[in-house]
Amino acid sequence: MKAMIFAAGRGERMRPLTDTIPKPLLKVRGRPLIVWHILNLVRAGITEIVINHAHLGEQIEAALGDGSQFGARLMYSREEKALETAGGIATARHLLGEEPFVAVSGDIYMPYFDFEQVKDVLHDKDMWGNPYPADKRDICWLYLVPNPDFHPEGDFGLTMYSLTNEGSPKWTFGNVGVYRPEMFDGIAPGEYAKLGPLIRAYADKQQVGGEVYQGEWHNLGTVQQLDLLNAPPASRLAAAKGVQ
Repeated sequence: MKAMIFAAGRGERMRPLTDTIPKPLLKVRGRPLIVWHILNLVRAGITEIVINHAHLGEQIEAALGDGSQFGARLMYSREEKALETAGGIATARHLLGEEPFVAVSGDIYMPYFDFEQVKDVLHDKDMWGNPYPADKRDICWLYLVPNPDFHPEGDFGLTMYSLTNEGSPKWTFGNVGVYRPEMFDGIAPGEYAKLGPLIRAYADKQQVGGEVYQGEWHNLGTVQQLDLLNAPPASRLAAAKGVQ
C-alpha cells in the first residue's frame, strides 16, 4: 500500500508563522508535523509516500529529501496552485498506482495513530469469498473523531461501519482515509476539486465505510493551539482543566 500526505495548503489561520514556513513543517514536541506521519507510516511498513505541495513547497522537499533518512521513499506532486484534496489526489494518480491508498492531512497531529489498521479495511469479497459488485463495495474508508470545539455539529453519521450524511450523533472526519483510485476517475489532473462533495455523493449510495478513532488528535488551526501542544505537560494539563 502507498500513502499520500496533503501538504499544499496555505495555512492562513496559522499566519504569520506560515508566511515563511509551510504548515506541515511546523514542529510539535520537537518534530515537524509531517514527520510524525512519515515515521508512523514507515512503522506500519508503508514506505512509498506521495507528498503534494504548493505554498513554499521547495522547503518541504529540502527538509525531507528522498525520505531515506526515515526509511521511506518520498515522491512529490508539485502544484502551481493548491488544487484542494480531490484535485491533489487526481493530479498525483500516476504516482499512487491502481491499488487503494491511505491519505492523511499533513497538518493533523495524531502521534499514536497505527497505520497498520488501514491495510485491510476495503474489502473486495464478502465473508463467503464472493466478489462484491463494483457498485456495492466501499469506495473509501474514513476515520472519524469526536467533534472538536471548533466543529461541534460534526460531518457524518455512522451506522455500524457505514457512513451516512444524515443521522445522529454525527462525528467529524479526522482527515485520514483509505481510497480506491477509481473514486477520482471523474477529475482531470490539474483540476481544482474538493473531496467533501465526492464523499457525500458516495455516502448517499452507501459506499463509504468508516470507524471512530478515539486517540489523541489535533487539527492545528491557531498559533495558540500550537504553543499549547509545545508547552510543558503541567501547562497543558492546567489548560485542559481551565486553570489559568
